[in-house]
Amino acid sequence: MIIFAANFAFLQWIENTEPAIFLRQSVWLYPSVEILHIIGFAVLVGAVFLFDLRLLGMARKLPVTDCIKHFIRWALISFALVLPSGTLLFMVDATSIGMNAAFRLKLILILLAGLNAALFHLFTRKSIEEWNVDRIPPLKAKLAGIISILLWFSVIAAGRLIAYV
Repeated sequence: MIIFAANFAFLQWIENTEPAIFLRQSVWLYPSVEILHIIGFAVLVGAVFLFDLRLLGMARKLPVTDCIKHFIRWALISFALVLPSGTLLFMVDATSIGMNAAFRLKLILILLAGLNAALFHLFTRKSIEEWNVDRIPPLKAKLAGIISILLWFSVIAAGRLIAYV
C-alpha cells in the first residue's frame, strides 16, 4: 500500500508540473502533440513492419543489410519523436494514465519489442551474410520477425485501449 501511495504522489507531482498544466490548458498544443505522436508511431511501426516482412522472407531480392540501414534509421528517428511526445501526453493526465492497466501493458510490450530487436541484433544478425540476398531467412530470423509484428500490433491495441480501460 505504501508503494501505491508513493507512486500516486509522484504521478500527481508530474501532473502538476508547469509543462503538464500548460499543455492541458492549451487549446491546440495537446492535439498537436497527439498528432505528432500518432504520426511518429505510424512511421515507427511501419518501418519495423516492413523490416519484419523481409525477415519473414518477402522481397528476397532486397539485401537484408540494406533494409537494416534504411528501416532502422526511420524507426530510430520516429522513436525520437514518439518518446518525448508520449511523455508529454502522459504528463497531462499522469495519475489516471499511470494507473491504467492498458498503459502499463503498452510499456511492457514496448520493452519486450525492444528486447526482441536487441536479441536479433546481438545474435541473429551475425549470420546475415549467409541469407542476405535471394535466400530464405533462417528460422530464428523468422521468429524475430513474427514476434516483432505480434508485439508491435499489441502495442497499438494496448495504446488504443488506454481510453477504454
